[in-house]
Amino acid sequence: MTFSDKDIYAAVKHHLPEVNEYIASHGGTIKLLGMKNGTVYVALAGNCHGCAMSLMTTKMVVQKRLRELIHPELTVVNVDGTPENALPDDIYTEEPIETEDDAIDEEISLWDKAKSIFTKES
Repeated sequence: MTFSDKDIYAAVKHHLPEVNEYIASHGGTIKLLGMKNGTVYVALAGNCHGCAMSLMTTKMVVQKRLRELIHPELTVVNVDGTPENALPDDIYTEEPIETEDDAIDEEISLWDKAKSIFTKES
């Protein structure tokens, strides 16, 4: 029996909080970005983003545990900005994917709001 990306996405989303317990113990967090052909795409954030051990964490903790919980052939990729770990354009996801540009726009918007609190407008 084969499973669709939608099925696997739902299972990963369900089990991700359990997997995140280890990552949270190191001051990090994990976000599910999407699925494609049985490959789970995640992003490590917090202290885990850019950590030299992030590849090991992805394979030896996240992938290993999701294989135990869901399917022994799952592959997990940490989208970390390198070309070999890039996010495909046509992944399955249930939530909009935030790009780096979106995050910058949000920071600018929050800054504008903060400035307006402290600036009197006539």
